Amino acid sequence: MMKTKQILHLVAALVVAAFAAASALAQTKTNTNAQARRGRFGEPERGVYKARLVPHWFAGDTKFWYRNELRGEASEFILVDADKGTKRRAFDHDKLAAALSQAAQHPYKGDHLPISDLEFSDDARTLKFEATDKTWECDLQAYTCKETGLSSGTKTSALVDPEKAVAVAEPPAGYLLSPAADEDDQTSSTDADDEPRGRRSRKSPDGKWTAVVREGNLFLRSQDGTERQLSRDGTTNHAYGLIEWSPESDTVVAWAIEPGDQKEVYLIESSPLGGGRAILHRRPYAQAGDKFTHYELNLFDVATAKQSKPAVDPYEHEWEPPQPHWLSDKHRFAYEQVDRGHQRLRVIAVDTHTGEARNLVDEKAATFIWTAHNEMLNINYINWLDKSDEMIYVSERDGWRHLYLIDTKDGSIKNQITKGPWVVRGIDHIDEEARQVWFHAGGMNAGQDPYFVHYYRANFDGTGLTALTDGDGNHTTQYSGNRKYIVDTYSRVDMPPVHNLRKTSDGSLVCELEKADIADLQASGWQPPEVFVAKGRDGQSDIWGIICRPKNLDTSKKYPVLENIYAGPQGAYVPKSFSGTQRSASLTDLGFIVVQMDGMGTAFRSKAFHDVCWHDLKDAGFPDRILWHRAVAAKYPYYDISRVGIYGTSAGGQSAAGAVLFHPDFYKAAVANSGCHDNRLDKASWNEQWMGYPVGPQYSDCSNIDNAWRLKGKLFLIVGEMDSNVPPESTLRLADALIRARKDFDLLVVPGAEHGIRGPASAYAERRLRDFFVHSLLDKEPPDHNGVASNSPQP
Repeated sequence: MMKTKQILHLVAALVVAAFAAASALAQTKTNTNAQARRGRFGEPERGVYKARLVPHWFAGDTKFWYRNELRGEASEFILVDADKGTKRRAFDHDKLAAALSQAAQHPYKGDHLPISDLEFSDDARTLKFEATDKTWECDLQAYTCKETGLSSGTKTSALVDPEKAVAVAEPPAGYLLSPAADEDDQTSSTDADDEPRGRRSRKSPDGKWTAVVREGNLFLRSQDGTERQLSRDGTTNHAYGLIEWSPESDTVVAWAIEPGDQKEVYLIESSPLGGGRAILHRRPYAQAGDKFTHYELNLFDVATAKQSKPAVDPYEHEWEPPQPHWLSDKHRFAYEQVDRGHQRLRVIAVDTHTGEARNLVDEKAATFIWTAHNEMLNINYINWLDKSDEMIYVSERDGWRHLYLIDTKDGSIKNQITKGPWVVRGIDHIDEEARQVWFHAGGMNAGQDPYFVHYYRANFDGTGLTALTDGDGNHTTQYSGNRKYIVDTYSRVDMPPVHNLRKTSDGSLVCELEKADIADLQASGWQPPEVFVAKGRDGQSDIWGIICRPKNLDTSKKYPVLENIYAGPQGAYVPKSFSGTQRSASLTDLGFIVVQMDGMGTAFRSKAFHDVCWHDLKDAGFPDRILWHRAVAAKYPYYDISRVGIYGTSAGGQSAAGAVLFHPDFYKAAVANSGCHDNRLDKASWNEQWMGYPVGPQYSDCSNIDNAWRLKGKLFLIVGEMDSNVPPESTLRLADALIRARKDFDLLVVPGAEHGIRGPASAYAERRLRDFFVHSLLDKEPPDHNGVASNSPQP
């Protein structure tokens, strides 16, 4: 069952999804047979073959098959014996086509077999599959096929894209989240694991008692219906909830809950599809500085009805309630608490017998501890171990993100599991029996891009660090079911994917699988971006970026430059893996050089690199970005840094506008789409993480609105009136400030559009962006779109 925190982090990820460019997630269905996993990649990239490889394991995870997409819409099936380290065609494709053609009374070709949902026998001599809406079985020795029934009716391919698979878990259980509601609002359940999140009562593990909330207070009901009132200080705005029983049924844990502000934001839908009057939309939306919900811890002894309030600080959070984790002695529980402002993280253990509390973890930072909006990090800071009194804790206390083994009996650090000038990027698997942790990290491979992800395993005691992947590129992995083998795929923006099979025991190569074929892509004129590295403001840190050039570039000419910016501190955004698309082609085809880089203040480097953003989101890495531009210009004379434009969306919109406010001598034109132009107007969780709490003068210092008077150059603001991520008044107030400062600018408000101008109007907004830069930096007039006859209006 998915933990509450994981669910809530997923909700937060959806709220800020538009902040960073990310692949759409596709949900897959899973057959009980591992070979028959269903799903579909979608069409392969044009001119790119063998780029994706999905292993389908069988024979006790000793063998697997996969399918290669080939030119001309052909395909082939490959069989790998991992124990023997061999790879071959899974069968004679022409013979199978002939056998199927005869059995189905329809001609088929060996390189265009219409088969899916393959299932091999363990000895690979028999094959079952679906084709022509039927199921078939084929003897791969005699090459005879027979029909065995109708297919399941689900038209799928045998391909599953592991990068687009998302697990769906049950919702969390066991908490009363609505403090003011009474028990009668929802029926109770006798099975604690099945209890819904919003339950109004909680039955004890031994079944003898039920704790209920009525009129804000906590009552205890026995099996015969007799009730005792346990609390008397509950009120409408200080009601008890989050009922939790100790495993031995001797203590009730409950929290007195004081609601936060629950202030709202408003959207006006000016042009509803059905016509008529405009529609007002309103919803709760906490902004920086708003009051959050407070939780006061209370313990109730069942035998004596005694109430105690442990000496702990109130728990304060916008959307995540405290989540007790019971320790092995069954009378202590612990919970994670992050102080408002993200500068202190504690794991607090409470003894229900004595009421005493102690900190198992108490980490403080002069800047911030990255605890909110870390979805791109793919890591839980607290990882409880069920088979020992320990936990694995994630910390940057030594300046790099690493793993620590903590003794939960006294809070002492047993040892540091990982160490070095590199960062852990995620925990993939914790094996308590072997006392090993499997993880991925960046920056360990000297001479490689530090953002490249590699996979590793280490023992809990810090020994036995083993690299599971190898190769100069960004890696993804697919494990066999027994985790004995790993399919290691890696690529770079300038190198197509390579697939290898490796042993997880030592990371050694079992056999090479495939190298993607991009000959057709290259013949079409495709050009990869150039990876470019320059030193940042400290003269030591490497700033990594990419350069996308126009086709048929004439080095005797000068080309204006456009920078694609997103500097949100919750990630790093320069592409690292291969794509067969011509990146930024709509702009490079117009004669622009388009670049992207990750400056200081973004994630996945050292803590010092990341800390640059603290209290200073207007920095956005610009000192590093400008140095990077100058380094490119020094190498390539055609790179014209007298004509540099910049564009971005959301936090990137904030930075793009900030470029022509705070660095107008370098940046000459900017397009700011859906920008967060004042961090006091945006969501509290994201902005307090980086800008701090309480709200202080740093918010005004970084505000585009308060600094609108600084504008030089050309600025184009774009916003959707139905933006549910960043309230659209953020852009409109910047427009108001610019008008009051008597500054010229362009403004596009898109009726009905969401954050980033997704949907039908996206093409229009993108065209307006291109026209703006053509006019501003190429000194040309864009086409007269009003002079061209058009079809009827788009819906």
